[in-house]
Amino acid sequence: MNLNKKSATGLLIRYLYEGFCWGRVCLNRSCSKDRNLVVYYGGARGGDFGGTLVKVARLQKVFPERKWGFNMVYNLSNASYLNEQTIRSLKQQEIPIVHNQNGTFYPAWYGGDWFHENKRMASGFHAADYVFYQSEFCRDAARHHLGERKGPGEILYNAVDTNLFSPAERKGSSRPFTFLVTGKIDLHMWYRLESTLLGLAFASKMGKKYALTIAGWMSSNVRRLVGNLVREKNLGQQVRVQGAYTQLEAPGVYRNADAYVMMKHQDPCPNVVIEALSSGLPVLFSKSGGVPELVGNEAGIGLECELSWERVCVPSPEEIGQGMVQIVSTSDSMSEAARHRACSMFDISHWVDRHQEIFSRIQNSDA
Repeated sequence: MNLNKKSATGLLIRYLYEGFCWGRVCLNRSCSKDRNLVVYYGGARGGDFGGTLVKVARLQKVFPERKWGFNMVYNLSNASYLNEQTIRSLKQQEIPIVHNQNGTFYPAWYGGDWFHENKRMASGFHAADYVFYQSEFCRDAARHHLGERKGPGEILYNAVDTNLFSPAERKGSSRPFTFLVTGKIDLHMWYRLESTLLGLAFASKMGKKYALTIAGWMSSNVRRLVGNLVREKNLGQQVRVQGAYTQLEAPGVYRNADAYVMMKHQDPCPNVVIEALSSGLPVLFSKSGGVPELVGNEAGIGLECELSWERVCVPSPEEIGQGMVQIVSTSDSMSEAARHRACSMFDISHWVDRHQEIFSRIQNSDA
C-alpha cells in the first residue's frame, strides 16, 4: 500500500513559508485596523484545483483577503501555516481565529510523522475562537487525534453552487449508463480507481456493460496502472480517462455521467460528492468517513466498510459491482433525492451566511 508523505523539500518549503506568515502577522501590529471585517487566510491560497484552494477562492469572493491591517484570521486545518509563534502574536494583538477543521493524520493514509502533523494541527485547532467542522466525522477525528476542545464550534458541511452544478437533461440519451470518478489521484489513492475498475469488471461478468469516466489529475504511475488493469479486464470499450479539468469545466463533467463512485476510505467531507449530488448523480460509496452524512439513505448506496486508523479498508469488487447494478435500477428516484439533498443541505448561500454570522458575532463580542 502506497502512503502519502511530505518530502523533505516540501517540509522545508512549508517551514520557510510559515516563517514568512509569522513575519506578516508580526508586522500587522503596526498597521491601522479597520473597524469593518478584514480577513487574512493565514497563508492559504485560493485556486481552481483541489478542495482547499476552491474553498479559499469561494470565501475570498465574499470576504476579500487583506494581508495587512486584518482583524480576523481564517485558518484551514489542511492548509495551515500558523505556527505557535504566529498564534501567540495573534493572541497578543487580540485578533480572533476562525478555524475550518477537515480530517486528521493517521497511519492508514499518511506515511510520514502523523503524530507530529497532528500536534502541529492541534495548535490552531485549540487556539481558535470558533471551529467549523466539515462533518461529524471531522469532529470525531479531531477529538481522537487532537484532543477535546473547550471552545465553541459547529458542523458546517462543505458547499456547492446549486445553480451552477445542476442536473443534465436525460431525455433521449443513447449512451450506456455511465459512472464517474473524479479527483486528484496519486499512488496512495490508486486503490480508489483499482476497486472501482474491479467492481466494473464484476458487473460486466454479470452482463452489465456500464461505462466509467475517470476525470481529474492522475500521476503517470497511476495512468500506467489504469491502462494495465483496463487491458487485463478487457474494459477498453467501457472506460474513458478524461484528465484534469477546471472548476469552470466541472459542471459539464458531472452532466456527462449518470452516477458517482466514491471508494476513498474515511474521506472527511469531499466536495466532489456534494457536487455530484447537486448534479443529480446518485452516489455509490464506501460507508466510511463523512460521506454517509452527505449522501444519506435515499441519494445513493453505501457499502459497509470498517473504521480503521491503521489501514485502508475497501469494499470487495463483488460488493461494488452489485452496488452498481442496484444504483442503475433505482437511479431515477435516487437522482431526484440527490438533487433535493444538495439544494436543502449544501447550497453555498447557507455556507456563506453562517460564516458571516459567526464573523459578526465574534467581532461584536470583541467590540
